Amino acid sequence: MKKVKYDLQERLINFSVMILEIVDQLPKTVVGTHFAKQLVKSGTSPAFHHGEAQSAESRKDFIHKLKIAVKELRETQVNISILKKRRILADLILDETLKENNELISIFVKSIQTARNNLTR
Repeated sequence: MKKVKYDLQERLINFSVMILEIVDQLPKTVVGTHFAKQLVKSGTSPAFHHGEAQSAESRKDFIHKLKIAVKELRETQVNISILKKRRILADLILDETLKENNELISIFVKSIQTARNNLTR
């Protein structure tokens, strides 16, 4: 049986695309524009930070870059939650994106824990 390789970078790219799809659907109002700018930044940057982490100069640098990605994911989580509460977009796309966002946070938190454990060895 062939083992399927798990590609976190590809998953993060797909998450960025989900964010961009949300942004494209936001109304061209003061609120919509504000959230669009915030989401483009916080929702796409985890893919960039993960890419940077792959070339980290040390384990501490790797952990630091992953922690920044988690901060951006948490910011994205709050932004989407506000949009959901405000009922600006359909719940389906927001619910799917929030679910993926939460799963990515869990993956990063576990990766940080593992890297920290390996740092002390």
